[in-house]
Amino acid sequence: MSAVGYAQPVRASTPALFGRVMGLVALTVAAATLGVWIARGWGGAGWFIAWLLGLGCLIGLNAASAHGNTGLALALLIAFGLLIGISVAATINYYAATDPTAVRQAFGATALFVAGLGSGGYAVRRDLSFLYRIAFWLLLALLATGLVLLFVHIPAVYSAWTLFGLAVFGLYIVIDFNRLRRAGANEAIPLAAGIFLDILNVFLLFLRLFGRSS
Repeated sequence: MSAVGYAQPVRASTPALFGRVMGLVALTVAAATLGVWIARGWGGAGWFIAWLLGLGCLIGLNAASAHGNTGLALALLIAFGLLIGISVAATINYYAATDPTAVRQAFGATALFVAGLGSGGYAVRRDLSFLYRIAFWLLLALLATGLVLLFVHIPAVYSAWTLFGLAVFGLYIVIDFNRLRRAGANEAIPLAAGIFLDILNVFLLFLRLFGRSS
């Protein structure tokens, strides 16, 4: 999933906005890391409740940002990161306990993947926002295929699905970083939420890919 928040932009200098968004992404990652730690011993349906609450925070921060309520939007961004961290805690803690090498590999691969595609997207001067529609339909196809794979256990198909997922979120990374070139100051928080989700999903996909190959 990816954040979408389109408000009338209030122009800020591009380098300043880039730095602010990256700072907010780092803050959200820190909140998510705390969430993973808090929920390290949890089980049951708690992850799903946290995911639903996180989705609510995502919707709320977009609305608050659109109405210029930066303080509320920032609080909801931090809560969003914390709740999403809780929702994926079981997966990350499982790999950390059983295959820590896969976690390190996924972290390194994610850093290189995001840095490479993000730099490419940011360097492109053309507005690539028209690709959001394509990315959205590809994301729906990814989710639908993922549901099918819950009932079909074919390792080669699962690996292909994982690579397809990396391509989809790679496209989102390119578009989101390209959007930074022309975004307004009131779009910083929604953009940070979107980039955080891109990074998280890429990390989880790499984690599954390296975990299965170990």
